[in-house]
Amino acid sequence: MDSTAASLLAFSPVKRNDLKDYDEPTKVSEYFLFNKQSHVPDSFKWPAQDAILSHGDLEEPLVDLKGFLLGDDREETRRAADTVRAACLSHGLFQVINHGVDPSLIHDAHDRMDAFFKMTLSNKLRAQKEPNSLLGHSVAHNARFSSKLPWKETFSFGYHESSPDSVVGYFKSTFGLDFEPAGKVYQKYCEEMKRLALSIVELLAISLGLDRSYYREFFEDGCSIMRCNSYPPCQEPSLVLGTGPHCDPTALTILHQDQVGGLEVFVNDKWYKVRPRTHALVINIGDTFAALTNGVYKSCLHRAVVSRRSERRSLAFFLCPREDKVVAPAPDLIPGGARKYPDFTWSDLLLFTQKHYRADQSTLPKFTEWLLSLQDCTLDR
Repeated sequence: MDSTAASLLAFSPVKRNDLKDYDEPTKVSEYFLFNKQSHVPDSFKWPAQDAILSHGDLEEPLVDLKGFLLGDDREETRRAADTVRAACLSHGLFQVINHGVDPSLIHDAHDRMDAFFKMTLSNKLRAQKEPNSLLGHSVAHNARFSSKLPWKETFSFGYHESSPDSVVGYFKSTFGLDFEPAGKVYQKYCEEMKRLALSIVELLAISLGLDRSYYREFFEDGCSIMRCNSYPPCQEPSLVLGTGPHCDPTALTILHQDQVGGLEVFVNDKWYKVRPRTHALVINIGDTFAALTNGVYKSCLHRAVVSRRSERRSLAFFLCPREDKVVAPAPDLIPGGARKYPDFTWSDLLLFTQKHYRADQSTLPKFTEWLLSLQDCTLDR
């Protein structure tokens, strides 16, 4: 992006009423998040059309990765690719088993997450999220939004394979030596998630008729994001959402949810629950990967609901390309040269969602509109 377009980014007219100005921070009281509350504040209430009840359980595909990961069973690989393709053409979500991630590692990651979310707020503030950043600790994203606040608490940090022990170092420098063991657990967890993510994008390439290494090479040097989510109980769960309806702007999400459940997916104009499955991981397609397929595969529209009695926890790993990588579909996915989205970089989309637009089901179309308007302004100068 040239300097003219970069300067326009800072003055884009695209705004949302629920995005706050960062120079006017407000603090959301925590008593209703961490103690039993008698009512839900207006800033946490969602419109009825967003909080409508689900229509039961989603019959999403369960993909067995054993034969594919071992590389010795072409029939199992083809069966897995066909199952993934059907899911991605429909709604962009599937679950995987025999994925090679040690269940004890997942258990340890949940245990460490419990320890973090039980810390005092003053200790959590050591990792407070900065404006325009995806990383750090956040209560209800109240530093960013002023309405339709999500009923949750998050802690996010980055992972890059080129920086050995970077996660361990982050935990030690942020929370002290006592959190070095937690850093080691999450370092290993991120390594395993990245390994699995690169295998899954190989399977996605096969499902699209591309060379299996096509997407692996694209994502190998990317910096991914790890997020721990906590959804406290709510006395009036029908009024709130743990996470509002949205598509992830990233490329691929690998999620492990506890047995409380709460993840829901929008399919055929209805919301459906995604059942927690023992030892399974949820995979969903994000906007960046949808753009890489020229819209052939759908970005998964999903949300999270909360419980009246139980706290819900989940671990989410977001696969991202390197920030300056150009997101463009393979030539084989552009029939007749028809492009659904313009070329863009991950840094462009990241800035758009952090500074100009709240991620929802329209993020990619709105981002496309915004990006094209910038290009038109640049040409007019």
